[in-house]
Amino acid sequence: MDARHYYFLGTGSWFFSHGIQTVIFAWLVTIVLRESPDMVGIAQMTFLAPAMVLMLVGGSLADQYGGRPVVIGGQMLAAVAVFLLAVCIALDRFTYTVLLLFAITMGCAQALVTPARDGLLALVAEGRIQRRVVQASLIQFAVQMLGFVAASYADRTGATVILLLQCLALVLGVLAFTRLTVPDVGRTRETGVSLVSILTSIGIGLQTVRSSRAMLMVVALNCAMGMFFMGSYMVTVPLLVRELYDGTSAELAWVNTANAVGLVMTIFFLLQFGDIYRQGRALIVAHGAGAIALASAALGIGFPALVASVFLWGMCGGIGMTMSRTIMQEQAPSDQRARIMGFFSFSFMGAGPVGALGNGYMASWMGASTALMLSSAAMFCVVVIVATRSDLWKLDTDPRKHA
Repeated sequence: MDARHYYFLGTGSWFFSHGIQTVIFAWLVTIVLRESPDMVGIAQMTFLAPAMVLMLVGGSLADQYGGRPVVIGGQMLAAVAVFLLAVCIALDRFTYTVLLLFAITMGCAQALVTPARDGLLALVAEGRIQRRVVQASLIQFAVQMLGFVAASYADRTGATVILLLQCLALVLGVLAFTRLTVPDVGRTRETGVSLVSILTSIGIGLQTVRSSRAMLMVVALNCAMGMFFMGSYMVTVPLLVRELYDGTSAELAWVNTANAVGLVMTIFFLLQFGDIYRQGRALIVAHGAGAIALASAALGIGFPALVASVFLWGMCGGIGMTMSRTIMQEQAPSDQRARIMGFFSFSFMGAGPVGALGNGYMASWMGASTALMLSSAAMFCVVVIVATRSDLWKLDTDPRKHA
């Protein structure tokens, strides 16, 4: 296999694990532990919080020392965390505190893996960044659905078996990344990790993002997504499944699978259609339509309607996520790509803890349906502001117009 295949194999292993974790974590905190909505929000915030601290550090380390060792270290850390959680459950030592410790560790691992892996993508893209982004996204959500399906059996097999499967997937991904060879793009090789060098590296990346109107608006939209979309997905929707439909891990898996199927279908169409040059316009329309689809999920007119709404939301997300990632990859300087993608992930994941906590408290005070409706309305307002007050709508990367 060539470098691209090892990259996709390692990426697929991470997202298969992530698919399992999305369902298992929500199932453990909402259904097994039966925690209150605010405690669910705190648990999800604990998982997302390390991104606020380490995502930019992970991107800086990847630019200085190479993305491959950072990815390997982060993914191995995740495998150890999953294994230890499985042991705690098997020994009947599982508590809310154990879940929080697991969440912190997995959050740290994700903060290291995400920007480093994104920085590696351009090195195996062979000059076709948007297509590789779309292919990586297709693999991401296709295998994530398999993870959802595997996690749906948790009620029958128990969490330990599913977690051991997740651990195995992570280890296989580590092996794939150890076989990956990528070109050197002039990284700074130093003898040790210096706080000054990391902060300087982050500062340079920040100036690069601020100097690009397109990247700056993508970061702003990502912050709103983390606040209103991610918080809803991780906290409010599972609570809605529990409150309105008395759901189990199977119902949670159905909802997550519907979202992933929508994403995969859209990404498949993008592969068939070819590159989109008006990426900013596609991004704005997708987020606006996604906010409307998410609001419809709050209507409480039956579980099939909820699944359908989440499916439509996923279709919109397939466009939004690939376009935003493509804009950042194409606009980023090659020697800063991991840092820039670190800002990309930080803007999304960093806002996630606030969104998770806020959605948890809103659901506790007003009910899950009202909280979901308010988050959808807030996201739609942000989209309207970006569309009318920025140049993102006019972004056009058609090479025939710039020749």
